[in-house]
Amino acid sequence: MHSLAAIPPLSRTSLLLLIGVFALIVHRAEAQVASGPKAGAKAEDFKAFAATGKQADKEVDFVAERKDRPTIYLFVRAEDWYRPMARFLKAIDKECAAGIDGVDDPRAVAIWLTDDKAKSREYLPRAQESLKFDHTTLAVFEGDPGGPHGWEVNAGARLTAVVVKGGKVVKGFGYVSLNETDAAAVIEAIKK
Repeated sequence: MHSLAAIPPLSRTSLLLLIGVFALIVHRAEAQVASGPKAGAKAEDFKAFAATGKQADKEVDFVAERKDRPTIYLFVRAEDWYRPMARFLKAIDKECAAGIDGVDDPRAVAIWLTDDKAKSREYLPRAQESLKFDHTTLAVFEGDPGGPHGWEVNAGARLTAVVVKGGKVVKGFGYVSLNETDAAAVIEAIKK
């Protein structure tokens, strides 16, 4: 039988590396929560105020407008908007603009969920000037700040990404914490 005393102590570097790996695992576990409709569900229609894009200053039913074309719906909690989230949206937009293999006309619609709709309607055109989205429309949901009916946006998610193709939900992602590296999983989902 071996004694625990025979096991060599961890070096300071090994211990720091172990703590770093553990922290990364915990961060990833906290980064995602269940949010969005179940895969295979019909994407429910909803209207939002388009603050940018071709239909700026109009109420738009994006699901009806996009029909069967692949779309990434990004439900953003306005009070939680921060730079890493902006980089995530920029990464999604960049992939859509560059073209995604096997995906015809991919687009994104970022919908702000907020109690202060007027403030978001005023802010989003300025955000567009700074971020210069090419394939992403910024909009404000005019209804309940919890999100549109049937979209099952988790109140604990700062951002919910829902990938829709052919009018059906492919996959939903709920993020408590995120950055541009998280965009890869969403782009992979739209390829399916």
